[in-house]
Amino acid sequence: MPLDRLTAAHSGRTPRRDHRAEPSVCPHTDQDTRARPGGRWRFWGAAYALLILLTGTNLPTPLYREYQAQFGFSPLVVTLIFAAYVAALIPSLLVAGPLSDAVGRRKVLLPAVVLAALGSMVFALAEGTAWLFAARILQGLALGAASGPLTASLAELEPTGNRRKAALVATVASVGGLGLGPVLAGLLAQYAPAPHVLPFVVEIVLLVPAAAVIIALPVTRPATRWRPRRPEVPTEARGAFATSGTAGFLAFTVIGLFLTLIPTYVTTLSGSKNLLLGGAAVALMLACSVLAQLVAYGRPARALELTGLPLLATGLVALALAGAVSSLTLLLIATVVAGTGQGLVFLGGLTAVSQAAAAERHAEVLSSFYVIVYLGVGLPVIGVGFLATVAGLLAAVQYFAGGVALLCVTVLIVLARVRHRDPAIRSAAPFRTADD
Repeated sequence: MPLDRLTAAHSGRTPRRDHRAEPSVCPHTDQDTRARPGGRWRFWGAAYALLILLTGTNLPTPLYREYQAQFGFSPLVVTLIFAAYVAALIPSLLVAGPLSDAVGRRKVLLPAVVLAALGSMVFALAEGTAWLFAARILQGLALGAASGPLTASLAELEPTGNRRKAALVATVASVGGLGLGPVLAGLLAQYAPAPHVLPFVVEIVLLVPAAAVIIALPVTRPATRWRPRRPEVPTEARGAFATSGTAGFLAFTVIGLFLTLIPTYVTTLSGSKNLLLGGAAVALMLACSVLAQLVAYGRPARALELTGLPLLATGLVALALAGAVSSLTLLLIATVVAGTGQGLVFLGGLTAVSQAAAAERHAEVLSSFYVIVYLGVGLPVIGVGFLATVAGLLAAVQYFAGGVALLCVTVLIVLARVRHRDPAIRSAAPFRTADD
């Protein structure tokens, strides 16, 4: 979606291209960054760092059932452990985004990698439920500190200055990490020794090259002096932020559901206790999300959201029906459809927000967007955990899936009306920078 046209339509001005409004390099980044050898490997190295950080935060997903049996807690506690992660992540996002804009990416990202390694170490040594809460809090702080700065770094390091490509790589790395974590942990826990230790040792090893990449990032000079302030989205980005943030919130409620309770949901329907099976269901949903993003690359942001929302709603309805009729086949179909819809909605939202954000506040705006989507991950699943404790897991997932599907349809109607009223949105071509 070409945001310069949308803004012009609302202001009554004739749209025009101003390449100064979309600089290919953040103003306080070393201006020789793109001319230096190795710029491409720095870009892909930053993507690797984001992928590995997300992988580590999702290693516990297929292990929660084993932790429940070992430490004796309910499904509600599973969702509370997950919510503790989000509770730590959000303030970290709010502080780290603007801080990295002011002091540079490396000074924020290196401590984030250290915190991620500590979180994995606490998981590996866990001897009770309190250890799980502590580990998830450390992981939340780490990912919150890294998400906005790494996503902004990708936009700044992309060799041609193409923000659309940078947004695609960021979303694929993010969702890829969400899917890789459960598969890696499920595989190692099922077929390798030390099931509650080895996955986290592997994560610590994988974080070493991520730290090396961050050390090699270009040196940045502060554009402004940082000081704590309340969260704020610049005026020019608020329209895209409101619509894309709402859609992204709903898309990530589905991820929260899959990461916490769907592995147990799958094993309940299948009657199997194989840890890889539950992790594979999560990975399938997220793999479909990644594939949808790759296929849809280059489409306007609004079109992606309008296509993704009905798919997301359909997948959720099928997920609820799968539990009602005890059908693994329908569950498989639901997973594929919901994953495809989630990927389209997330890519559309992140692309729109990234394009709308001014370079000097890029990480701050992206961090605020991540706050919204991670609230979608953490808050609603607490309600599902409570319902699962009261009414049973199958009923809780069915109620939740039906409710979110209804909200997806509501947001879809709102977005369709906005598009119908605004000819600038209706006729919009995909956004392109001068270097596309």
